[in-house]
Amino acid sequence: MSTTPIEPPQPDSGVPGGGQQGVNAATPHEHLDPDARSRIAAGVFALTLGWAGVHRFYLGYTAIGIAQISVTIITFGIGWIWAIIEGILILTRDRRFLTDATGRPLRD
Repeated sequence: MSTTPIEPPQPDSGVPGGGQQGVNAATPHEHLDPDARSRIAAGVFALTLGWAGVHRFYLGYTAIGIAQISVTIITFGIGWIWAIIEGILILTRDRRFLTDATGRPLRD
């Protein structure tokens, strides 16, 4: 005599085919922080206006933004290389640029 285990009834999720499938299924944008900064915007700011530290101000790093402006002025523009490197690192998701100054992860 073979017995099969009796499964408890699954709650109706309102999704055809119901069951547990739809209860915990999250859409890709459901867990995004609405206050999170954009990684792409920060990278573009670094590549275009990085000499003025705009990307650092955008991410909340005010002191480093001021330092970038100062270095650019003192070096007569050569400090812009610093911003280009950071722009590339931001866009390639380097581990140093995964969050903003408050610790929020950057969104795409």
